[in-house]
Amino acid sequence: MNEAPTAPSLDGREFVMESSTNSAVDPASPSRFHYFEREGVIWGDYDGDTVTFGRFVGTRTGDALQVSFVHQMLDGVTVVSGTGGSRVELDAEGRVRLVEDFEIDGVDHVSICVEV
Repeated sequence: MNEAPTAPSLDGREFVMESSTNSAVDPASPSRFHYFEREGVIWGDYDGDTVTFGRFVGTRTGDALQVSFVHQMLDGVTVVSGTGGSRVELDAEGRVRLVEDFEIDGVDHVSICVEV
């Protein structure tokens, strides 16, 4: 049985990274994520901060996301891939935010992305 989400659809929403244990977030140019969602499938792209471009694809069950991602770093050579999960939450003002748990090269990280 597919658990129903309590937070709204992510389709067409844009988020910026607010904080990350993986790297310092540049507030002038944070990573920017574009999400799409349909019938439990999510996908999108991202860029900014230390990333030239990236793509992700995954699933949504209730307010839990599971994704695989790949991106190229600003050096134009390094490619990073991994998997992660996010919790879709609503903040006190009713904006959507994502609390992301992800792994890169065997190291666990947490980041917070907020809706633009």
